[in-house]
Amino acid sequence: MTETLRILVVDDHPVFRMGLVALLSSIGGLDVVAEADSLETAVSAIERHDVDVVMMDLNLGDDSGVEATREVLARRPDVGVLVVTMVEDEDTVFAAMRAGARGYLLKGAGPVEIERALRAVAAGEVLLSPKVAAGAMAIFTGQRRRGPDPFPSLTDREREVLELVAEGLDNRRIAQRLALSDKTVRNHLSSVLTKLGVADRAAAIAKARDAGLGTGD
Repeated sequence: MTETLRILVVDDHPVFRMGLVALLSSIGGLDVVAEADSLETAVSAIERHDVDVVMMDLNLGDDSGVEATREVLARRPDVGVLVVTMVEDEDTVFAAMRAGARGYLLKGAGPVEIERALRAVAAGEVLLSPKVAAGAMAIFTGQRRRGPDPFPSLTDREREVLELVAEGLDNRRIAQRLALSDKTVRNHLSSVLTKLGVADRAAAIAKARDAGLGTGD
């Protein structure tokens, strides 16, 4: 007999969330035990319910699904997180996987694909939709060709922020690209300035570009 999976659905769009819950409820062996629409309600739900898999949207209004993933897994590291979103750029995929997500599907996936992804993630496997997987492979391949990290004191996330700053993106666009809140981006940037020993954004950009970041290479 197929094991029944207990699912928490996290999405800030009521209509989409209702539709997803209805879809999941129509598939045998899937049980939606809770819903949430923000980081706070997701954390509350994961603490109150016995959950196998969290289906996570990345844009939660003022909150970030990446941060919500990190917070959920800090409390329940045994839970699988399956990202279901419209966002498919490589930076966002990488950010979600770094936060601990095991699966990444684009909204519009069919019932068979969703069920397969849920069961794979619940079993501890990693599953990416084909289009997302191709982009992720490009990231990993590119990383293997990189030389030594010019700023080893930075965390992976801080380096991502610095690289996007060096490309000329403002905080709002960086937040959108990495699926973070504006406040989180500001905090990371402040830490970057301190670690680089520079006074402002312009100096950080100059230092990053001198090291080859943000040049498109």
